[in-house]
Amino acid sequence: MSLPLAGLCAIVTGAGRGLGRAEALELARLGAAVVVNDYGQPGRDGSGAASAGPAEQVAAEIRVAGGTAVPHTGDVSDFEDARGLVESAIATFGKLDILVNNAGILRDRMVFSMTEDEWDSVIRVHLKGHFNTTRFAAAHWRERAKAAGGTVYGRIVNTSSEAFLAGSAGQPNYAAAKGGIVGLTTSTALALAKYGVTANAICPRARTRMTEDVFAGLRKPDEGLDPLAPEHVAPLVGYLAAPAAAGVNGQLLVVHGGMVAVIERPRVRATFDSKQETFTYDELDALLTPHYAARPPGETFAAAEVLGLRRG
Repeated sequence: MSLPLAGLCAIVTGAGRGLGRAEALELARLGAAVVVNDYGQPGRDGSGAASAGPAEQVAAEIRVAGGTAVPHTGDVSDFEDARGLVESAIATFGKLDILVNNAGILRDRMVFSMTEDEWDSVIRVHLKGHFNTTRFAAAHWRERAKAAGGTVYGRIVNTSSEAFLAGSAGQPNYAAAKGGIVGLTTSTALALAKYGVTANAICPRARTRMTEDVFAGLRKPDEGLDPLAPEHVAPLVGYLAAPAAAGVNGQLLVVHGGMVAVIERPRVRATFDSKQETFTYDELDALLTPHYAARPPGETFAAAEVLGLRRG
């Protein structure tokens, strides 16, 4: 079997369960040495005592299958823990080549009921956690590129969600964090391209402990692979981490159940020009009110396209 990631070192955060676990196993199957990061808290809301168990179990699973893996139990939302994670990978394997950011928690609440802590905690783990690891990985690649006088090998795969595209009424913190991750990804892609590093984001649909409520009404098939199994997502992560994806940068891809969709950047749907120096209220009312009255009630700026994708 071809091992496109042979000789490369990867970090996968939130890799003790669900999507992260499937991604870590796939990267190892493709030949990468994997640092399996998971803080190990049992609650999907980030509650409970941290535990080394989940990270150690996945690392052991990789080694039993003939791969190379070490566990790491730091909290990626902590700046110094994230620094330690990247430094640990470099110290263990000599360099870092691939960073897959997947760690996250949920604290769902309608926006009018959400507490400050529920907002801050989700933004911290998802968005700040992605930034923290990216910051230290990017510095590593920049230093290596400057020392080499050329480009280096670097891949970042970030985890966003369709919640930021189509909205999610009970998840304003989660949707905002996932939108922020896309912005972080595109900015990082532009900043690191000259060093040979790519950064892309995925919006996965998978049955995990974080989505158990979302997909509660969709029963697993009696036979065959569940269309919502994380194993459908992992191959795309493996591809984006591989040399073959050198030309893929700053992209957002939706993936689930044997389907990958490339999402376009938002496009201008309509343009209105004032007939005078600047708009007046009455002119805007005459132009915009009929325009929005002709659109489906409650449609967000991107909901039509995303909901159409979901129906497919």
